This record gives sequence, C-alpha cells and structure tokens, in this order.
Amino acid sequence: MGAVDAVDIRGALARLRRATGLPVAFGGLVDAGRRQVRISELSGTATPALSALAVTPGNGLGGKALTLARPCAVTDYSVSRQISHEYDVPVAAEGLRSVVAVPVVVRRRVRAVLYGALRAAQPLGDRTLGEAVQAARDVEQALVAREEAAELLAAARPRPERPGAASGAAREQVREAHAALRALAPRITDPALRAELLQACALLTGDAAAPSTAVRLAPREVDVLACVAEGATNAVAAERLGVTAETVKAYLRSAMRKLGVRTRGQAVVAARREGWLP
Repeated sequence: MGAVDAVDIRGALARLRRATGLPVAFGGLVDAGRRQVRISELSGTATPALSALAVTPGNGLGGKALTLARPCAVTDYSVSRQISHEYDVPVAAEGLRSVVAVPVVVRRRVRAVLYGALRAAQPLGDRTLGEAVQAARDVEQALVAREEAAELLAAARPRPERPGAASGAAREQVREAHAALRALAPRITDPALRAELLQACALLTGDAAAPSTAVRLAPREVDVLACVAEGATNAVAAERLGVTAETVKAYLRSAMRKLGVRTRGQAVVAARREGWLP
C-alpha cells in the first residue's frame, strides 16, 4: 500500500468511528497480484491480532465482501452461519462480535475493504451501515481522483520522440488536462488531495505558484474559463463543475470584467496571456 493510500484508509476509518461510535475499525487495500486484502490500518484495536492479516476471497466476512463486491455484516461473528471461519482466532483475540465489511469498488474492481465492529453481539443499525458505505465511498473518491489526475498529467507530458511539428497537438493535450483537472478538483472533499490537484494545474500553466499578474481571478472563475477554453457551453460547464448555468454565467461575467474583455474568446486569450490558463 502506498503511503497516500494508507492515509486515505486511515482517515476514512477515523471518520467512520466518529460518525457511528463504533469502538473498532480496520481495513486495507487489495493486493491485486495475490487477490487478497492485507489488513494494514487499525483504529481502536486493543491487540495486534488483526495486523497484517491476509484475507482471501470468499473466506470470512471480508473475503465474502471482496467476492460479492457488496457490504456484508454479521451480528455475532464466531457463530454466524453466513460466513466461513478461517479468521475466528484473531477476531476472538480482539473481542469482536458484531462486524460489517464494506468493499471499496473503483471501476468495477474491489480495491480495498473497510471494517467496523462492536465488542457486543447486537445488530448494526441502518445508520451505522450507511456510514460504513459512505466511508468506503470516501476512499473510492480519493482513489479515483488520484488515478484520474495521474492519467491526465501523463497525457499532458510532452513526448520527446515527437517531432517539433507536433508541439501544437501536445499543447492541446496540456490544455485538455488542465481543464479536466480544474473540473475534478472542486469535487474532492479531501483538502490535501484537492491542493495536490490545484498544484498540478499550476504546473501545467508553467508556474508552480499563482500567476504573477495584477489580474486576480477566483478559483471558480478559472474553472469556468478552463471549460470555456475547451469549447464547453455554459450548460456543459455547469454540469462538469456541479453548479447551475446561471452560476457559470456569473463567474464568466466576473472574469471578463477583471480581464477587461467583452467576449468569451477574448477572456480565454487574456487568461492565457496572464498565466491563468496553459
């Protein structure tokens, strides 16, 4: 598991415990090569019994969630007839009874499994199950965003083997990547990850810091201009950014006023000249 992925899971487990009051939460990423979940993150555990446990498909509660790609729960782990019992010893050592396992599914593939547990044999309510699913979605969103950002940045990198005549096409790739990253960033709830994406956007404009210009554009104004630069209508820009078309118009008007221009095309040209767009 990469360090950043571990942080994603650790944060989701902490939020799950805060939201539900569950005393214990744990989880880990799927090792694609071995097709198993390695428990790497523990929150609220009293023993190391679950640490580094390898959960294989179909086995135990987590293995069942891994195979079915859907949440699974039991009220009393050690006697449940819904699961196999390969992991009863470490589960009993930690004193866990009621357990839920939720898969993190990215592009139809299970990438991780998160668990929440009680040390009492009592049903987990709908609210607790819902919060567990939301925690998995938080990790899913972080993984998707990071992968999309990596793909966009890879696509934007100039390829040395290309002849100089292809520089125009390479520049268009950079602009497309910049617009896509700007549209992706507002959807990210993790502040650190959102900051990473915006830093990548700044690098694509050729400057890791904010443009050194007297024209100061708000982040949303840059988002709208990035969409406009790609030829998006107000309606399409609104859909990408998760706002209304009227909001897009307002941001565009504000940006045009700051840039001292009268048309959308002029706004894009001016924003590029000022270093806000690649």
